[in-house]
Amino acid sequence: MQQLTDILRNNPYPGRGIVVGHNRVYYFIMGRSANSRNRIFSLTDDGIRTEAFDPSKLEDPSLIIYHPVRRVDGALIVTNGDQTDTIRDRGWREGCMAREYEPDAPNFTPRISAYIRDDGTFEISILKHNSGTCQRNFFAYEGVEEGAGYFISTYQTDGNPLPTFAGEPIKVSMPEAADVWAALNAENKVSLYANVAGEVTLFNKNLGE
Repeated sequence: MQQLTDILRNNPYPGRGIVVGHNRVYYFIMGRSANSRNRIFSLTDDGIRTEAFDPSKLEDPSLIIYHPVRRVDGALIVTNGDQTDTIRDRGWREGCMAREYEPDAPNFTPRISAYIRDDGTFEISILKHNSGTCQRNFFAYEGVEEGAGYFISTYQTDGNPLPTFAGEPIKVSMPEAADVWAALNAENKVSLYANVAGEVTLFNKNLGE
């Protein structure tokens, strides 16, 4: 089992990441462009959404403004895009099968999603570009022991084009939310959502958090 903080501290740009553990869920976003960095997380009735920190500077909102987290039917949906709503409306498997990677060539950012049930079981998926087609990988877990979790991100690290995450979600230790926030690259981090036993904390760089 790897240390999540070590993984993040040694990686300047994993992009967007989901970590699912025992009674604990983290989701973070990072940005390289001014448009990506011009964001905050805000609470909604059923989860969170991304918003422009300075609306006057918002450019193309299509891939950066969405609901990363929604609660529905005894489960928590966490994703890196508007597939959150597709999964909410069509169900986990059908929702993931209806979508594919993002149309942002040459990066073809993968869509990563998690579906966490109230009984502690969860699934993680990644929809990635593969020779012009969409490769959909699903990973199902019957739970995880306290203090541990599974981590997936959109990218392996920084690059041009950005290299897509490869392999299975990584089993990691689950540190405190403040330690995750501190481990993210100071220049590129934007926001972090932390859900610990149902208690939500948001970290937003643009708000000085």
